[in-house]
Amino acid sequence: KCKQGKLFMFCRVQCHHQPSFRLLSDQYGARTALTLSYVASSMVFLLLSMSTNVLLLTVSRIPSFFIQALPGAQMVITDLTTPAEHADALGKLGLCFGIGIILGSSLAGSLTTHFGIYFPCYVGLIGHLACILMVLIFIPAQTKSQSKGNAAEHNMPHSSSVFSLKEVIRLLKLPGVMDVFLIKVLSSLPIGLFMMMFSIISINFFNLEAEQSGYLMSYSGVLQMFFQGLVIGQLTSRYTDRTLLMLSVSVFSGVGLAMALMTNVFQYCIIAFPMVFAFCTVGIITDILLTKSVPPSDTGAILGISASVTPLTRAVGPTIGGFLYRRYGVSSFGYLQLIINVPLLLYIFKKRIPLKEGKVR
Repeated sequence: KCKQGKLFMFCRVQCHHQPSFRLLSDQYGARTALTLSYVASSMVFLLLSMSTNVLLLTVSRIPSFFIQALPGAQMVITDLTTPAEHADALGKLGLCFGIGIILGSSLAGSLTTHFGIYFPCYVGLIGHLACILMVLIFIPAQTKSQSKGNAAEHNMPHSSSVFSLKEVIRLLKLPGVMDVFLIKVLSSLPIGLFMMMFSIISINFFNLEAEQSGYLMSYSGVLQMFFQGLVIGQLTSRYTDRTLLMLSVSVFSGVGLAMALMTNVFQYCIIAFPMVFAFCTVGIITDILLTKSVPPSDTGAILGISASVTPLTRAVGPTIGGFLYRRYGVSSFGYLQLIINVPLLLYIFKKRIPLKEGKVR
């Protein structure tokens, strides 16, 4: 219960701060926001290295309010690349973070085994201090182009604040933003719930050992890196955003039906391929559509709102996912996926989302 409480607190903090972090990026620059993120990460590892009880462990999570490395890097990418390059660049960024997560997990286990439980904290602290130096050296103080910067100053509301709820509501009311945001949330929610329960499902439903469950998770991670780094960029150069959005939602519908009929781990390994493809495609395409729907001055804020979907799913996932699994079994996640995505596909087709169709050239 203590572990679940800390996880819920961390997810709520991340969910609330994602939009605020993006507003901070828009107002003070991506380098400032990214530096703040790595300073906060350094503080977390420093406090973790001194944690000897539950109280200190809980206190060590306080700086996580400002940890937004991936959103900060996405902000830099969208500022320094052209719209035509966004999908490919964001995909490769996801690939790099995925490699880091997989290698970091393996390295942390090895370091803990050989040098003790606190040694990975020291390594993490040194790594994030190095990241601070690299951000200050290699990322320009103003990542937006001069024209974008002037537009940002012109369009920025005088009453805007880093923690302005009105600013978030204003962005969601812009034409096309709410539709795309809801598509992102609803289409990915069932898979998010399934993944939150995956460790339990892999042991109880697939009858796997803990080590085998870890390998299965790594398989999903490798698929995600493959699609983000090598596939989606190629697809966005050949097909329109609308085509890819409808394709991914259609694939999600088929995945839902397959999950409802799934009975063993071999079937899951086959289903995981289209499932991860759809998940990655929806995430990247909706982010691109959201940045196209707002002025350049608001790209950071809207990406922050978009990024808050993941911590929101993590916060509510264990409760909703646990209820579905206990009450209706694994097939319920598939049926939920099917029930949500079929109407979504019809909605996208009927309303012609996005409003402005076409490839970015």
